[in-house]
Amino acid sequence: MGSKDLLFEIADRQQGYFTSKQAEESGYYRSHFQRYIDSGEWLREMRGIYRLARYPITERPELVIWSLWSQNREGESRGTWSHETALDIYELSDVMPAKMHLTVPNAFRRGIAIPKVLTLHYANLREDEMRRQQGYQVTTPIRTLIDILLDGKLSIDLIVQAISDALRLGLVSRNELDNHAELKRFCHDHQI
Repeated sequence: MGSKDLLFEIADRQQGYFTSKQAEESGYYRSHFQRYIDSGEWLREMRGIYRLARYPITERPELVIWSLWSQNREGESRGTWSHETALDIYELSDVMPAKMHLTVPNAFRRGIAIPKVLTLHYANLREDEMRRQQGYQVTTPIRTLIDILLDGKLSIDLIVQAISDALRLGLVSRNELDNHAELKRFCHDHQI
């Protein structure tokens, strides 16, 4: 399989996006990257992150771009969309987050300033608290509800709406809510 095919396979799993490390691992030389940009084959999205120009643009490209930004040196994405951003992904409540919320491991460090568009939350999530999507991860609906409740930054109305929407859409069950003391108490207090 040639470099172009390898890179396409990687980019296809990430909505057309890829990192410079992934391009190099596919057989491209970093010294030739500018040639692909100049020819129009690649588009530079931000430092070290590119998109195949002919790949269809998706509805939420920022979810993949910032997920790639969170990769460690081994090329593993460390960020998982959470809190208000996860509510938005699942279409739970009318929340309109001003910033994108990304949960990263407690040991996460970047040598550069955290972009202003992001709010980072630090937690070591378990595999069963995340869902893999095309090119990014998002906290499960139940973990998302726990996060927003414990965070305490959303209005009560939006939290009630998010829980009600999650139940109505079948994203969580009453048993799941009852298995978490904080959610059980909140639902009881607000008659959900």
